[in-house]
Amino acid sequence: MNLQELDSYLLEDIQSSDHPSDFIKRDNFYTLVLRLPQTGETVTIKSDAFIIEQDKVFIFDRKENRLKTFGTLENLQKFLEDKIEKLIKSVKQYHIDIDNLEESLYQENLRDEFMQKWIYYKKDISLIHRLMFHASIVSELFISQLRKNGIKYNKHAFEDLHEEITRVRDLAKAGEEKLDNLYDFYRAKVDEKMNKNVYYLTLLSGIFLPLTLATGFFGMNTGGLPFTNDPNGTVKVIAISLVLEVIFFLPFILQNFKKIKKFKR
Repeated sequence: MNLQELDSYLLEDIQSSDHPSDFIKRDNFYTLVLRLPQTGETVTIKSDAFIIEQDKVFIFDRKENRLKTFGTLENLQKFLEDKIEKLIKSVKQYHIDIDNLEESLYQENLRDEFMQKWIYYKKDISLIHRLMFHASIVSELFISQLRKNGIKYNKHAFEDLHEEITRVRDLAKAGEEKLDNLYDFYRAKVDEKMNKNVYYLTLLSGIFLPLTLATGFFGMNTGGLPFTNDPNGTVKVIAISLVLEVIFFLPFILQNFKKIKKFKR
């Protein structure tokens, strides 16, 4: 098998490292393109293109722009199985990290780096799920064609490989859903904290509102103000201010009293 036997469209597909996972059937051979995630400090993408001719497998070397003999279908299965096993371990570790992030919220540890971690996990998990979604479809088509055309292959090994690919996809999807729920919970906690701050600011403003009213009224530079010549005028103004404070806060006190009484019941 050499590149001259491939048509221009197929050659363009296997030469592109950005081509999504795909399975292409020709009369005498199959083309399998798998674009899989690789985990490390961050998630990267590695695309491999294989040509399967009967029981022989060739891999396309993009650096040298040529096909190399890879081995048999068994070699292909073991090669992919090693990759998927590493992915399963990495995705499980992501789940552990997400669980730890969730536990920090339950313990009221709303730290500033929460959103940074959340975005980091969301980006990686979403990328893994997107790539494995396409890979699971392609692997199913590939195994189906091997079975239909009577090509000799290890049925159980390839079916296990497809199940592992599907498992990574499902684990990534579960991680996405967990992150979405975690974000909703985080936003609820942030909104609750914000509402409390607004409530306290409202109370603080309410404390000074009657005082500001009394100060503004009795501080006017006009004649005829009450208590101007009264030696106890200051005491009376303070008393009026306190009465205004009670009138202002009475609805809040009654409302909270009803809530406490209802909670005790």
